[in-house]
Amino acid sequence: MVQGKVSKPKKENAQENLKRKSNKQMKSGIAPEVVDNICMSRQSNNESLSQSIGSLIAKRITSKGKVNNKSDTTDLEWIDKIPECPVFRPSKEEFGDPLVYLQKISPKASKYGICKIVSPLYALIPAGAVLAKENTGFKFTTRVQPLWLPDWNVDNKVIFFMRGRKYTLHDFENMANKEFSRKYSSSGSLPSMYLEKEFWHEIASRRKGTVEYAINIDGSAFSCAPYDQLGKSKWNLKTLPRQPKSPLRLCETSIPGVTDPMLYIGMLFSMFAWHVEDHYLYSINYHHCGAPKTWYGVPGHAALDFEKVVQNHIYTDHILPSTKGEDGAFAVLAEKTTMFAPSTLLKHDVPVYKAVQMPGEFVITFPKAYHAGFSQGFTCGEAVNFAVGEWFPLGAEASQRYSHLCRMPIIRYEELLCKEAILLHNSQEHDDLAHSSADLASYNCVKLSFVHLIRSHHHAVQFLKKFKGLSSVSLSPDSQGVILCSLCKRDCYLAYINCSCDSRPVCLFHEIEALNCPCGKNTILFLREDVLKMEKIAKMFEQDKGIMQEVHQYKDDTNLQKKETTLKASKQEVELHDVEESVGETEETRTKCNRPRGPSFSRERKRRKMKSRQQKSKKCSSKITTKEKKKRPCIVTHPRKVQNLL
Repeated sequence: MVQGKVSKPKKENAQENLKRKSNKQMKSGIAPEVVDNICMSRQSNNESLSQSIGSLIAKRITSKGKVNNKSDTTDLEWIDKIPECPVFRPSKEEFGDPLVYLQKISPKASKYGICKIVSPLYALIPAGAVLAKENTGFKFTTRVQPLWLPDWNVDNKVIFFMRGRKYTLHDFENMANKEFSRKYSSSGSLPSMYLEKEFWHEIASRRKGTVEYAINIDGSAFSCAPYDQLGKSKWNLKTLPRQPKSPLRLCETSIPGVTDPMLYIGMLFSMFAWHVEDHYLYSINYHHCGAPKTWYGVPGHAALDFEKVVQNHIYTDHILPSTKGEDGAFAVLAEKTTMFAPSTLLKHDVPVYKAVQMPGEFVITFPKAYHAGFSQGFTCGEAVNFAVGEWFPLGAEASQRYSHLCRMPIIRYEELLCKEAILLHNSQEHDDLAHSSADLASYNCVKLSFVHLIRSHHHAVQFLKKFKGLSSVSLSPDSQGVILCSLCKRDCYLAYINCSCDSRPVCLFHEIEALNCPCGKNTILFLREDVLKMEKIAKMFEQDKGIMQEVHQYKDDTNLQKKETTLKASKQEVELHDVEESVGETEETRTKCNRPRGPSFSRERKRRKMKSRQQKSKKCSSKITTKEKKKRPCIVTHPRKVQNLL
């Protein structure tokens, strides 16, 4: 039966084994000097052991094996330079509501990307007992992880997971503890600093060993017994994502790992690779039992710098997808197979923080925070996502990035935002109570994101109504199910476009050419029946102090907007494009535009002539005059360039 703790070592047997197997230890990577230090330090303190082992391990590593050049671990002094993340120790009163408490500590903790929370409550029923009772015959399949660092080129990529074996929790714990004893001739725990250095040496030595790791296991080890203090609290991960302050409560279906927790069961050096949470959500991770886990986290404000380092110093151009820039690195990182030493980040001034998670502790990761880590022995953990109002602007950024990469969304962002905004509006109409500053900041983020979303859709709809190929506007029922754009996989909760010949919806955020169906039949704009109600709510939000000022700043955010190619409906932009369309047609229009006759003008004129020839080759039924062109609605992708030309 799993007891939730690593058993204490028997000092006499361990000491005899260490002395008897010194030759074997040399082969497995532990010098005899380290063994003697381990024996002596067990009678002293872990701090002195860590220092003695650190110097010895550095000597050993410099004399052994080939080391990966991209993640050079021959000098492990960088491990001591990684600062610890914040650790919070709430009282039982502060611990009452997790989302309220997390909003309270977020201004400080989010700057580090990760933080640790020491629970004042404890689980009275061990994880193994809970799983055995709630899941009769509970078994899981592990995956095999290669314990080495690749060069990340075409010939040397990691196949991170292969199918492993089936275990019960008790059998896996026995296997993991035996493996630990075989490697270190001890059934007890060793100092975290020592095992951290061992881990990075091991995966850089190119021995190509393997470990087993059970990930994404459906289920929870939180007890529902009324006498279990932690299990009946709001920190039970089975209920936390759907609490009143979490927007994920509005998800109509359960999403494993996002709205429902999953288990992660590891052994010595089982690792979770560098990654960021889906849709830039928060995550909360609870350590049920076993040895400590080491975490590394990069704050969300440094996510772009992290991706640049990975793109330029970890991956080669040959393995990156056709998408250029940081998005290419993001796409490969999303596979959760990329592991490299934090020293690479430190060399390029990317901030990294560390946490050593013990059983009974929570680790929180904040939006956009890349994180990775490994187990120091047998571990059983549980994790799930959650969100608060402050997440919505970051959720919008993630949604745009997903659509740019044609990546299937996990959650329907537009739907969550619209539902949350309507509920907020309804509650404020009937609620005159004072709210905390944290709540007001959360409400402000919801309003800001909602106003920006509605304004973007409103402008696009107004433009499309002028589009010559649009035959009609139709109101679609509110309960139409999930509609995803066939081109970019964006959530089309508010509106979408479709042709009468086809059933492939297209969202409103594409170039005008994407709206022209090859069949030439009618194009229909579908709007939700309650879209006018939502526009009215957005107008009311705009009256709040500071909202419009923030909307304009939000709209001009280059990081947010650089990937988005939206339809432009403003009169000024249409007029600019009308002028561009008519350039080169007649002397009269050239005079009006007063365009320079430089190389850029010649190239533009040649492009227009080529386009004209292509149109003639299609044997159009009627010619389009300059006057008619000026009536056509258009899209300006780069209005600033047009202004410069004019």
